[in-house]
Amino acid sequence: MLRERLEQVQTRIANAAARCGRRRSDITLLAVTKKFPAGVIREAYDLGLREFGENYVQEFETKRAELAACPGARFHLIGHLQSNKAKKAAEIFDVIQTVDSVKLAHRLDENQRRLDVMIEVKLSAEAAKAGADPGELPALIEAIRTCPQLRLLGLMTMPPWSEDAEQSRPYFARLRALADQHQLSGLSMGMSHDLEVAIEEGATMVRIGTALFGPRRKN
Repeated sequence: MLRERLEQVQTRIANAAARCGRRRSDITLLAVTKKFPAGVIREAYDLGLREFGENYVQEFETKRAELAACPGARFHLIGHLQSNKAKKAAEIFDVIQTVDSVKLAHRLDENQRRLDVMIEVKLSAEAAKAGADPGELPALIEAIRTCPQLRLLGLMTMPPWSEDAEQSRPYFARLRALADQHQLSGLSMGMSHDLEVAIEEGATMVRIGTALFGPRRKN
């Protein structure tokens, strides 16, 4: 049941924050609802969640109209965004966490709707992983800050998958170092299996799907 799962996740976050001397209030729980219907999002909303993550523009577009009666909810795109879908993404999302190029930033800015954004940083050698190279950050940060419709919150990353949460630690530590270097405060990192490590390394937002909603439906 979602209520019990949410309580378990909230306890994990609170305990992890306490162990490393951080305030629970400094860590946002982003409920990842890809592959789940709008009704599941409304159920989570009724339990007090307000931040929701989706991976695909087209999928979320089909849900968006059903969520009009959820005031205060904010919807984050956490999947890779192609520039040709930037216009639609800017219309239906409140936060784009996967900005990875100057071109994409400019496409989002053209929509004349205020958006919070994060830069996705590629720290893994995996070909399947998206994101900007760390060396591209200075130019990308500068470009975003010249876009009047965009507000830069910080950085996000996706480490290689491993059942061993400790394998994620070096990637989280590297992202935090990059954020410190560029004087950015937001760090979106950590998922159901490694949220504790992410919080220990400074995550300000953890992206939780399976621990809240169970296994996703297979298409």
